[in-house]
Amino acid sequence: MKIDSNFLDLIMYDGILNKTQFELLGFDSSRINSWQEEALGKEISKEDVNLLILLKGKLALKGQEVIVNNYHQMLEFNLQKPKKKIKKEVVINDKTNSLEIYCDGACSNNPGKAGSGLAVYDGTKKPILLYGKYEIMGTNNIAELNAFFKALNIASKAKCDEITIFSDSKYSIDCITKWAYSWKAKGWSKKGGEIKNLELIKEAHEFYEKIKDKIQIKHVKGHAGIEGNELADRMAVYAILSKNKEYEEYSYKNIDEVIGLKKG
Repeated sequence: MKIDSNFLDLIMYDGILNKTQFELLGFDSSRINSWQEEALGKEISKEDVNLLILLKGKLALKGQEVIVNNYHQMLEFNLQKPKKKIKKEVVINDKTNSLEIYCDGACSNNPGKAGSGLAVYDGTKKPILLYGKYEIMGTNNIAELNAFFKALNIASKAKCDEITIFSDSKYSIDCITKWAYSWKAKGWSKKGGEIKNLELIKEAHEFYEKIKDKIQIKHVKGHAGIEGNELADRMAVYAILSKNKEYEEYSYKNIDEVIGLKKG
C-alpha cells in the first residue's frame, strides 16, 4: 500500500515514530527532519503495515525487538501445515523451456545452527520452495555450499533449454566454478593452508563439471528485494527452525506470506 496522512496518524505516538518504525520506513531516526513529507506516497508491504501499527507507542528498544520477533513467530506458527514429504527428485514442469533456481544458506551465530533453502521457477504460477540440510553446528559457507549443490542436482535432472542458478554467495560460486580447478591441479591443496569444506567442494565441483555446458551461474545481491533470493533466504531460515535434514517442499498460499517469515 501507499502511505497517506491517515495512516501516519494511525502509527504515530505524540506526533513521532520510534526507532524501529523509522527503520521499517527506511529512514535514519537520528537524521531525518521532514520525514512525514518523505513518507507520504511511499510504497510499503503488508508485513510492514502490520508491524508499524503494532509498534505504535513510546517503547523501549527491547520492547520494539520483542514485538518484531513475536510477530514473525506468529506468522510462522499460522503458516505451519502437516509436512508433506517430497520425492528425492523435484518434479519440474516438462513444458517449460527455461528454469531459474535461487539458492541460499543461513546460519545462526556462524558457526551454529545452519540450513539451506531454494526457490525454483519452472514456469508454473508459484515457485517451488525447498528447505532442508539442517546442521546443528555448521557455518554460513557450508549452508551456502549445500544449497548450491542442491541447485546443481536439480539442474542436472531438468530437460530445459535454459537453466540458470542464482546465488548471493560469491564464495560458493568461486569455489565450485573457479578456484576448484587450481586446487584440483595441485592435488586438492592450496598455498597458505587448508581448504575449508573440501569434501563438499570436491563433490559439488564434480557435479558442476558434468553439467556446466547446460547451465549458467549468476551472482545476485542478497537482501536486495530480488524475489527468488528473498524466498530462498526465508527457506534457509525455516530449515533451521524446522531442523529438517532432508529437503522438503514448503506449502504456501501466496508469496507475501513467505516473505513475511523470519529473514536470514
